[in-house]
Amino acid sequence: MARDWEQDFRRWAEGPSKTEQQKAENAESMIRSAIAASSQLRSRTIEVFGQGSYRNRTNVRQDSDVDVCVRCMDSFFGDYSKVSREQAGVLDATYGYADFRNDVEAALRSSFGTKSVTRGNKAFDIHENTYRVDADVVACFEHRRYYTSNGAIRYLSGTELVADDGTHVRNWPDQQYDNGVKKNDETGRRFKRLVRILKRLRNEMAENGNQHTDNIPSYLIECLVWNVPNDGFGHTTYGDDLRFVLATLWNQTRTAETCAEWGEENELKYLFRPSQKWTREQSNSFLQAAWDYIGYQ
Repeated sequence: MARDWEQDFRRWAEGPSKTEQQKAENAESMIRSAIAASSQLRSRTIEVFGQGSYRNRTNVRQDSDVDVCVRCMDSFFGDYSKVSREQAGVLDATYGYADFRNDVEAALRSSFGTKSVTRGNKAFDIHENTYRVDADVVACFEHRRYYTSNGAIRYLSGTELVADDGTHVRNWPDQQYDNGVKKNDETGRRFKRLVRILKRLRNEMAENGNQHTDNIPSYLIECLVWNVPNDGFGHTTYGDDLRFVLATLWNQTRTAETCAEWGEENELKYLFRPSQKWTREQSNSFLQAAWDYIGYQ
């Protein structure tokens, strides 16, 4: 008996259940309380917020952990490629990043218990229990990308962390969120649903041993679907939407030239550059494998 893909797509399009969502919100709330209770951080200007697929509501059951950013606004890392540090009037920080990350770790261990917190290279893992899901907490400074506009010096605000191996990681969670909401509205709420469908499809393919899913993270899938034109969404069925998404992305990722200007969902970083963890070729192979897995002709 032939598989009813449309039935699966409709189920996959939905987000996590109310119970899963509540456990995710519990984790974020407890992290927020842990930071607020810290005597070391109480005097600092701290923002605590969800990010990634959890905040954007593109998370699926298999990837239902929570990403939480703890961002200190008292110090920042700057990009002075267009405006010099002197022109921006930047002074030396009095609170260093290493101290901040250690203070966040101490706050989490004090609240959750030492055994419930694992320090990774980039994030702290808060282990799940019956009340909350697993959470990844990143300690970040504000990142500022300076530029000039109409003769005035301005900056875009993002996040930046320094991993224990010394690697700097910059992200733009607010811009990603705003752009995702806008595209979702403009596509009749199909954008986020197609992201969830493709994530669930990747997960099933991986469970069945399909090697083309290797190095295809959830964030890459969301950014790929982000680059599909809005008029490709809104067909009668989810299957027709997914056919359009896969065909468009596969054709455009066949050569470097046709997707060279593609950006991440935040539109502040290029999607395919040597600095990324994934490649255009890997993406194209995955898209072909997904097409074949469904049996599209």
